[in-house]
Amino acid sequence: MNRIWNSVVGKLWVTILLLVSFVLFVFTVLMLEFLQNYHMQQAESSLRQTAATVASIVDDHQTAQAASKLLQDILPASTNALIATSDNNVSFAMQEGVNKQEIQTMILNNPAFQKVFQSDKPIIREMMMPSSVDQDKMESYVVLGFPLNVENAVHGAVFIYQNPDALHKTSSETTKIVFLAAFIAFVLTTFFAFFLSSRITLPLRKMRELAFEIAKGNFEAKMPTTQNDEIGQLAVAFNQMGRQLKHNLEVINQENEQLSNILTSMTDAVITFNRDRTILLSNPPAERLMQQWFVNKGSQSAKPIPAELYHMLDHVLMFEDKLEEEIEMDGNYYMFTISPLYSGELIRGAVAVIRDMTEQHHLEKLRSDFIANVSHELRTPIAMLQGYSEALMDDFIQDQEERNEITKIIYDESQRMGRLVTDLLDLARMESGHMTLYKDELPINATFERITQKFAQVAKEKHIHLRFMSEFAEDAIINMDEDRIEQVLTNLVDNALRHTEEGSVSVKIEREATFAKISVQDTGHGIPQEDLPYVFERFYKADKARTRSKGGTGLGLAIAKNIVKAHAGNIMVDSILKEGTTFTFYLPFH
Repeated sequence: MNRIWNSVVGKLWVTILLLVSFVLFVFTVLMLEFLQNYHMQQAESSLRQTAATVASIVDDHQTAQAASKLLQDILPASTNALIATSDNNVSFAMQEGVNKQEIQTMILNNPAFQKVFQSDKPIIREMMMPSSVDQDKMESYVVLGFPLNVENAVHGAVFIYQNPDALHKTSSETTKIVFLAAFIAFVLTTFFAFFLSSRITLPLRKMRELAFEIAKGNFEAKMPTTQNDEIGQLAVAFNQMGRQLKHNLEVINQENEQLSNILTSMTDAVITFNRDRTILLSNPPAERLMQQWFVNKGSQSAKPIPAELYHMLDHVLMFEDKLEEEIEMDGNYYMFTISPLYSGELIRGAVAVIRDMTEQHHLEKLRSDFIANVSHELRTPIAMLQGYSEALMDDFIQDQEERNEITKIIYDESQRMGRLVTDLLDLARMESGHMTLYKDELPINATFERITQKFAQVAKEKHIHLRFMSEFAEDAIINMDEDRIEQVLTNLVDNALRHTEEGSVSVKIEREATFAKISVQDTGHGIPQEDLPYVFERFYKADKARTRSKGGTGLGLAIAKNIVKAHAGNIMVDSILKEGTTFTFYLPFH
């Protein structure tokens, strides 16, 4: 039932059915009332005609006994008649069924019919009298009293009453016919209402199915437009709506795709907030940034957004103003640009563009540190060059031996400045990614042993035991740039020898997974633990005075680190103060 009522066909069908049923019901009630009144009027008219005929016959024959034969012939079936005088003397009676005497008594004793003897007008009444069929049952009868014009000055009247069965039978048959007609009309109305509803709603049902198809994304579905009425025009409008909807969705998808590509390709983090501070949209850099914030906070907060950003967001939403501010959080620097988003005249949210300025701050610090370090490193040799050159120009030095010594100092300092400039250029080229490697298949043991043995004489002069060890077979091959790796190992061994006094320096090659592990270990002074994280930074020296005195520029380890990284390797340091230092770097071994 719910399914029928929830459909247009069912609603139209039930509505038409109820309307026609109501009309048929009213028509049937009125019709039955009309037929009942009609039958009653017909019965009264028939009784009047019969009574007039009986009265005429009795008047012609002067007495009822003389006319009794004729009266029995003219009285219709189921019609009862009495002829009585004003003194209730019955001169003629034609009655059927039981309870005849009781019926006579009730008619003659009825006050209404007593007046008929003194009147010249007939009197008709409906009376409840004993049934002519059942002994103990009362029925409604139509009784007509018609006055007689007889001589002897004795007034008389004809009383005619009709058995109600005939009237009821006629009414019952008529009622059956009416109900049969109503039922046929109801069935036909149901059929035509359902047929009409189906014909009207068939295009609507088809349109509903196509609407569901369009909702699923099938915009190729079309509604047939065979009709020229309102439904046909609705089908044309429906097809136009589908085409327009397809076009609009394609435009929206293109715009969304463009926006998605723009957001995805942006290096800045973009986060769109709703008015209730919930996140609506974020691009991949923003996702990574929020993950980083969440990891840094740990269990301290369940929200991925820092409190500083929420404060700025509240300010933008409250004052409807754009906000730009750079904030330092957990050692990182971020530039926040938050702008309100409008829906008409109301603010529906805000968009935040976050740029990580940490690298720029770091580069700026490196630049300032680089300038300061270069200035510091060049200040001493330049001052020495100026001082000694002025002494020579002023002929302040008279001794030739002293002059030669000053000349040698000027040469050494110029050489040191040249090495510094060369190292700076090499380091700048490496850090910019312009370093070119010339790799070749080389025997690992022979190559590293040759580089180590270059320092054999220096080690011998300083009474340092220099040794080389390898776990690889003699025919083991490694792919690397020989000149660059020689630069790395030379720097490490030279540093080890310069910082070791009468100890030992060991170069050891081991195999670890798919890498060749090269270790340079000494028993020198060592490096303080607080200095270990900074030893690979340029110009960083744990003992600047000693390094400068030994010709160091502070760039060797930074250059070594870049060379190893260019070979897809890694370099690290481990040291114990006054016990020794171990530099280890890894090279891919295939």
